[in-house]
Amino acid sequence: MAVAGCGSHTAQILDRRGAVVAAANVLTECEWTRTLDAVSTARAVIQPDEDCCGRLSRLSTWRTRLVLFRDGKYCWDGPITNITWSLGQVELAAQDVLAWLGHRVPHEDKTFTNVDLSEVAQWLIADGFQPDDPGHSVQVVGRAGVSGSRSYSAGVGQTLDHLGQLAEAGIDFTAIGSKILLLPEDHLVSVGRLSDTDMPEGLEVSEDGAGLVTRWVVAGSEDSGVIGTAGGVDSYYGLHERYVEQSEIADQESADEAARARQRASGTVPVVIDTQQVTISPLAAVDVPSLVPGWCLDITSASTCRPVSQRLKITGVRVAENAGNENNPGAEQVQVQVAASGAETF
Repeated sequence: MAVAGCGSHTAQILDRRGAVVAAANVLTECEWTRTLDAVSTARAVIQPDEDCCGRLSRLSTWRTRLVLFRDGKYCWDGPITNITWSLGQVELAAQDVLAWLGHRVPHEDKTFTNVDLSEVAQWLIADGFQPDDPGHSVQVVGRAGVSGSRSYSAGVGQTLDHLGQLAEAGIDFTAIGSKILLLPEDHLVSVGRLSDTDMPEGLEVSEDGAGLVTRWVVAGSEDSGVIGTAGGVDSYYGLHERYVEQSEIADQESADEAARARQRASGTVPVVIDTQQVTISPLAAVDVPSLVPGWCLDITSASTCRPVSQRLKITGVRVAENAGNENNPGAEQVQVQVAASGAETF
């Protein structure tokens, strides 16, 4: 049975074409995240030695990328977006491969009619990288199971924003290294189980009332004039309405389906469990590389006044390690955020 363990990290800086620019021979701090339906980040603090100081002086944002390894296994990869040189150290901040799509726009007019949203997402990603691909791949874990029609115009809107709007209509995405995963919103495969003993410092259970919407109104393009609705007055929560515009929607069926997808995700107050600054026990029955947003964890906790026993979707992961000092040894922290997935309690 796999356990979380206590990993050790190493780093390399590569040219965007793949050539090694420098190795982080002395890595004093390291942190990386994984995020559902958004760009994840990483940070590394390097103490340069004679062999790498000159090379580190030539780093450039977006030209070079940070690659991290945990116990020798590839775990994070993405373009460096900020560099700080200071006395005795170089600090790098990076974002995953999805960050490139935040700097791209659609490059041609494209219309989809009643297709699975995973096909639309694949086209957005392919079109975004087509003129200049720093290296990426796409894995379709499963089709969205939600169909719709979408229309995009060349040069209008950022590609990542378009992808984010699809994520609100029934499909999820995340990046692992240079690979972009597409998976259905109802993907409920569990990758482990956590209980109070696995989080000895405790956890926090919260309800986010701001996320409650009992009736959605989704307006399509101005030319189409379509408006989709879903939901209404809830017998328990009452009426909470929200309006949103999605200019790429061009027909009534797609507007209605987009509203229904949003309603499925927001019809009850979201319950979120966050380990925050609590480190998951190294003996916890989870494999850290398998903690991928979009998959689930079975959580059982009675440590707060809000007991939880439910399969919950991973929405964020943070792994950090510091080298410590002469008085305090270095340590790794593994933190995970999960949210209600719609699965039955068990």
